[in-house]
Amino acid sequence: MFWSASPAAATPGPHRRASLDDATEKATNAAGWVEENWATWLTSALQIALIIVIAVILRHVIRRTITKLIERMNRTATAAQNTALGGFLVNAERRRQRSEAIGSVLRSVASFVIMGTAALTVLSVLKINLAPLLASAGVAGVAIGFGARNLVTDFLSGVFMILEDQYGVGDEIDAGVATGTVVEVGLRVTKLRGPNGAIWYIRNGEVKRIGNLSQGWSTATVDVMIAPNQDLDRARDVIKAVGEEMSKAEPWNEQLWEPVEVLGLSEVHLDSVTISVSAKTMPGKALGIERELRWRIKKALDKEGITLAPRPVAAPTDEPAAPDPSAAVAAPSALASPTSPQSLAAAPIPAPNLSK
Repeated sequence: MFWSASPAAATPGPHRRASLDDATEKATNAAGWVEENWATWLTSALQIALIIVIAVILRHVIRRTITKLIERMNRTATAAQNTALGGFLVNAERRRQRSEAIGSVLRSVASFVIMGTAALTVLSVLKINLAPLLASAGVAGVAIGFGARNLVTDFLSGVFMILEDQYGVGDEIDAGVATGTVVEVGLRVTKLRGPNGAIWYIRNGEVKRIGNLSQGWSTATVDVMIAPNQDLDRARDVIKAVGEEMSKAEPWNEQLWEPVEVLGLSEVHLDSVTISVSAKTMPGKALGIERELRWRIKKALDKEGITLAPRPVAAPTDEPAAPDPSAAVAAPSALASPTSPQSLAAAPIPAPNLSK
């Protein structure tokens, strides 16, 4: 017996033939679409890769250049400090911190500009509309800037303080809110060492004025109060001799930049006269010179028999203080007037007349 396949089973049905034709058409369309767009994709990918490579290389070159420049500035300051005159004029630690802060700001700005520009360029290559993105970024930047305005103010103030070299490490400054020696200068906070050893952290945005006592030169001023019956010419000669002797002694000869000068009488009273003495000194050394100058002047005046004026003392009084006359005066009251509405309201209600 012979078996044969049915003709209906061997021939595919119309539904199966339609599905196969649809799949073939879709595959053909997809292949055609890929064939049409692969050149654009390849071009875009190459452009994005080139943009990223250029941005990374440019960022590395600029940051390295800034770092080399800062290192060169530090080497120059260190070499100048090793000289005889440079040790007085150059503070290597101050220059180092200032240059490092400036370098950090420049590196951050360069990285932000380069990478931000590269990111926007990549988005434009991908045909992404940048207008809504930039608008959203602008609104977010305004909101963040408004919320963190104190932080932004501190940062900008610190940048300008460093760029303008208003003060540096080792300077004696008066910042209004605190006074002391600068220990560290940052972009947001300045650290001071107070006279009692306390560390003060001052936000740069809170500093409204700065008095730098360590730039250029300082002035030592001493007021000598002597009795009015003393010989003023002799006292002046004694003070001049003390100044000349001090200007020749170590280490005051290096700290005194000009001879000690007797300015004359600054105050004249019945019980005392005041002689003012001044001297131009090295920055930050005025207080020490004032103390030493007072010490030497006092010893020289005592040796010459010149009497200093006594410090005025307030005369004690045994009489008690007069009482304040306003303490016995009563405070004004609306009840003091019998015709006022308050007095009438507080008056007792008369009893009713029951005889009627």
